[in-house]
Amino acid sequence: MTVEWTGAWLKMTRNYLEVEQLLGEGWVVCRHTCAWQPPTDVYENDEGLVVQVEVAGMRSEDFSISLTGRTLVIAGTRTDAAAKQTYHQMEIRFGEFRTEVYLPWPVEPEDVEASYEEGFLKVHLPRPRAQRVPVVEAEWEED
Repeated sequence: MTVEWTGAWLKMTRNYLEVEQLLGEGWVVCRHTCAWQPPTDVYENDEGLVVQVEVAGMRSEDFSISLTGRTLVIAGTRTDAAAKQTYHQMEIRFGEFRTEVYLPWPVEPEDVEASYEEGFLKVHLPRPRAQRVPVVEAEWEED
């Protein structure tokens, strides 16, 4: 059996270029219209849950923080203040961003606190308050 590598290689190369072109075009469109997700850490401490988002170069009023059920959504827009130049390397993201965190317990919105310092947004979500369940003495009827 003889395998004709030239024809197979040509077909694979053509398919690869078509896929690359499709993905490349999609990436360019998405890059300008899709929200990016900033690095986000979620950890527990004695007081509750802390969500820490790394988004330098912003002001505290640039953030939108919402709580729907057990989902915390942090969103905003980081603008590029620099004049447009010819980039040689571009890794810092600008534009709309969004991150969602599913919470392990329900949180009252009025108990949530947020602060922005040195490029980090920290959202503090306290543990639920302990609820006391009243215990009543049962009355037993004798037969």
